[in-house]
Amino acid sequence: MYQALLREQLETLKSSNQYRTFTTLSRICGQYPLAKLDGREQEPVVVWCSNDYLGMSQHPAVREQMHDALETYGAGSGGSRNIGGSHEVYASLEASLADWHDKEAALVFPTGFGSNDATLQCLLRRIPDCVVISDELNHASIVNGIRSTPNERKIFRHNDVEHLEQILASYPLGQPKIVVFESIYSMDGDIAPIAEIVAIAKRYNALTYLDEVHAVGMYGPRGAGIAAELGVANQVDIIQGTMAKAIGVIGGYIAATQVIVDAVRSFATGFIFTTSLPPAITAGCLASVEHLKASSTERDRLHAQTAKLRERLKHHDVPVMPCSQTHVLPVRVGEAKRCKAAAERLLHNHGVYLQPINYPSVPVGTERFRVNATPNHSDAQIEHLAVSLRETFDHFSIPLASEVFAAEVA
Repeated sequence: MYQALLREQLETLKSSNQYRTFTTLSRICGQYPLAKLDGREQEPVVVWCSNDYLGMSQHPAVREQMHDALETYGAGSGGSRNIGGSHEVYASLEASLADWHDKEAALVFPTGFGSNDATLQCLLRRIPDCVVISDELNHASIVNGIRSTPNERKIFRHNDVEHLEQILASYPLGQPKIVVFESIYSMDGDIAPIAEIVAIAKRYNALTYLDEVHAVGMYGPRGAGIAAELGVANQVDIIQGTMAKAIGVIGGYIAATQVIVDAVRSFATGFIFTTSLPPAITAGCLASVEHLKASSTERDRLHAQTAKLRERLKHHDVPVMPCSQTHVLPVRVGEAKRCKAAAERLLHNHGVYLQPINYPSVPVGTERFRVNATPNHSDAQIEHLAVSLRETFDHFSIPLASEVFAAEVA
């Protein structure tokens, strides 16, 4: 009975073209963004959708520190943070992250999903009668953390500060409230009006919780994110980030006041009852963060290559969605089955790896590829991608930018 129930749901998923398949890629150390497909000895493919935004996973300083920590401490952490797993590298990493975001303290989690989920659950359960007000496009980890509590929740239209203010104004000034939003939204590549949201939240006595996972390392004078670039990081109450994207390793974190961090450390079940990251991992994270604080080389190159990629895609009439303001370039396909077929053609005919992005990650009818350049992508690889996308779109009669966006404006 149980097998049949689950099999039926899987078949429904497959029939709607929402079933996810994994492409086995073996990344080649020192040759990023190249990877071998299915471990086969053939020409490597070029990866265009990795979250390793700056290629820091392969930076010599990061790998060296991880090797040294592995030899010094061994493979595992030995336990949860409370029971034997709070090794000395953790203290250095958390101090570095707090300094990065101009906060009193920071707390590291095994994953970015876990840091959002556990922190929001904790705050909403520990602040009596707290209302949570969340952007409609917030990540699943945020949504999961919010839904796991009985607290009243309101959703404001994406990046709509007027709608946010209407919701905030409907509650008494003394009612506890927390506004949760992201700096860069990963599927559209757009930026939140952070300064305006923070100002409105303060006007109505609300905490602010900002997810910077797609910004840390890449924006701001020391790579601390969009809030730092805008000069408002010190006005945001809680900043959440990841070490699995631009930092190039794994793990999540929050940075806030000492009291908030201590409360999450002491009460968040998703933090307390899990094994901590191994010392080699935290050592790699620390090396990457310290490098990105001191050097703008990688992020300057990222933005230069992103600008080139955007220009070449425009030249070839590839439909980059106009909402994008950042390194995330969403290329619209518009139908799940075609999106999958296009991805397969790109991979097998052109040596280009792009993963289809379908519902529920994006609304039905807006299926897309999420394309991003890195400092390691060459100009020749950029041109090859643009030409390959255009050939593939022509092959499947996928509307080009001049067609789809002109029609939407009309």
